[in-house]
Amino acid sequence: MKTTPIALTIAGSDSGGGAGIQADLKAFSANHAYGASVITAVTAQNTCAVTAVHEVPADVVQAQIDAVLRDLKPQAIKLGMLFSPAIIRAVAKALSDYDGTVILDPVMIAKSGDALLQDAAISALKSDLLPRADLLTPNLPEAARLLGTCEAEDLQSLEDQARALLDLGPRGVLMKGGHSTGATCTDVLLMGMTAPLYLTARRVETRNTHGTGCTYSAAIAAQVARGLALTEAVTSAHGYLQKAIAAADELTIGSGHGPVHHFHALWG
Repeated sequence: MKTTPIALTIAGSDSGGGAGIQADLKAFSANHAYGASVITAVTAQNTCAVTAVHEVPADVVQAQIDAVLRDLKPQAIKLGMLFSPAIIRAVAKALSDYDGTVILDPVMIAKSGDALLQDAAISALKSDLLPRADLLTPNLPEAARLLGTCEAEDLQSLEDQARALLDLGPRGVLMKGGHSTGATCTDVLLMGMTAPLYLTARRVETRNTHGTGCTYSAAIAAQVARGLALTEAVTSAHGYLQKAIAAADELTIGSGHGPVHHFHALWG
């Protein structure tokens, strides 16, 4: 019997549809994987701001995970907005016997600048989930916050911070360079002791970059669910995301930071 690729997202809901659970499910589908979801928080959010956050009780988060893992058997899990120490501990407990691939996107701040992770949750994230992650996918501000240092400003410091994050326990680190300046954006992938892989793309001048981090990590999870090794999955997802950003202005969504075009290959 043919195995259906299944990816699970454990993240917050974005009522505007551009990031979080909604972006993850779109990215799963666009990358040919069936998507399941566990909601950790409900946000009142649009392209301009996050105006409210309601935390889902930790026991309900764990019950959602248990229900999915008991029946659907996802090959890859993407972790996004986890919000609080209680939710992080619940997720870690629920994944203790999971033997698939875990991709951790350490969501901390929305594109609008609103906080999506409590300050008290950072230490729990580092102690309980980083050692469980097969791939950690921070952007420059998230990496700096996890390490308690300044943001990387060049390729060497990008690689240095990736190595420092590897020391915290994940099997691999994808440092995303989208917050840097210049005509190109470079991501650095480090998998253990292997040589770094540099993924470079032309910077697209657009305001519509809401949900890029969520979309990237979800696309990686989808490709892993389809059977690709992590390095190949990252390379494939990188290409998908660049096309989604390049097509973002084909959409007219809201008046702030609009979403990328997840289904650029299907409609526009």
